[in-house]
Amino acid sequence: MRLSALLSFAGFVILIAGTYCPILHPFIGNWDVYDANKPYGIVILLVAVIGILGIVLNQPKIALTAAWFSLGLVILFYILAQLKVRTSFSFIPFRSVAQYLSGKIKFKWGWYLLFAGPLFAIGGITFAQNRKFTRPVA
Repeated sequence: MRLSALLSFAGFVILIAGTYCPILHPFIGNWDVYDANKPYGIVILLVAVIGILGIVLNQPKIALTAAWFSLGLVILFYILAQLKVRTSFSFIPFRSVAQYLSGKIKFKWGWYLLFAGPLFAIGGITFAQNRKFTRPVA
């Protein structure tokens, strides 16, 4: 396995591991991707598996498409998590209390893995495609 394929493979594995890591810390416990939104987490997992299959079967276009799609899904999921945190206490009529409680929900370190995985996968695939050397004419 080439170094670029190994980097892409590691990126997709990091993405899969990131779905199980804590991303939000509400008042009690930690939430991973599946606690926040189970169907969306399964879609991210399936895209990562498709990317791994593209790398193993030596199909760089499939792997690159899966890597870009997974990055888009993670960015969209981050935006949705931000909106969920900001509007989770909108039912409280006192705005200051709602803002205080929303401020108590913290983002955790799992987001680093969720963003690093697709970036490693994209970097590995584009490194493999741009590696064309020509012999200088002397």
